[in-house]
Amino acid sequence: MTDPRVVEAVVQAVLAQLRVEEAACACHSVAGGCCPDRLGRMLGHGAERFGLQAGANLYPRDIARKIDHTLLKPEATREQIESLCREAREHGFATVCINPAWVHLCSTLLRGSDTRVCTVVGFPLGATVPEVKAYEASRVVEAGACEVDMVLNVGALKSGDYRLVERDIAGVVQSSRPGGALVKVIIEAALLTDDEKVKACVLAKAACADFVKTSTGFGPGGATAADVALMRRVVGPEMGVKAAGGVRDLQSARAMLEAGADRIGASVGVKIVQESQGLAPKAPASGAPTSY
Repeated sequence: MTDPRVVEAVVQAVLAQLRVEEAACACHSVAGGCCPDRLGRMLGHGAERFGLQAGANLYPRDIARKIDHTLLKPEATREQIESLCREAREHGFATVCINPAWVHLCSTLLRGSDTRVCTVVGFPLGATVPEVKAYEASRVVEAGACEVDMVLNVGALKSGDYRLVERDIAGVVQSSRPGGALVKVIIEAALLTDDEKVKACVLAKAACADFVKTSTGFGPGGATAADVALMRRVVGPEMGVKAAGGVRDLQSARAMLEAGADRIGASVGVKIVQESQGLAPKAPASGAPTSY
């Protein structure tokens, strides 16, 4: 397990570097609006998604491959889940992101397609015990999940119990690996200070997770470009960054990608693709709620 003193040292080093960068450039957060020097620094630190500038043409299939087509509302019906999978097949989304009860159904419906199945663990509070999260992860991977989005133990992080936070994440990673599933750590950024966001990312990286993710979509706030940029700066090019919560259109998706996100979690994936084609958005066939 990572020594808490090491976590604190890394956090302070990252924050010090961020302060230097911000002092050198008046702009902040959204890379598309930043000066060339800041863009160059962020590319040097691992940001990979600056190609989608305002006004640029977006290829619908390319942007679809960056979207986790999401339906996590508890009232979602089988019919809506089936429609979600049809939309995912049609548009070529990276994954469908659904609650664990639907994993087997979605893996069956999407068999033979390019779209994978993503589900959630310890969702949405992250406040259960590590052994339960690890067991849940093993069960959903066994049922067909290829990606697991787990919620970090926010209370433990805020209490400074870094060993527990790392063990919590590592348990899910270890349970997911035998089935080849990727693990994303949801840090619920709206509940954290910048220092705590950095700590969360450092611990997720130490526990060998594959991604860090901004939000559950059920917390007090969703993804912001500032949080995405900070998370990318901390994890570097070795990990993915997923922006989720409040990404409701092409413009906001662009902002997240420009800030360094590799993946977008959204219930309005169809709308985003339609906007990238220059079409008037239509209601999704799934009838999925669009608050996530």
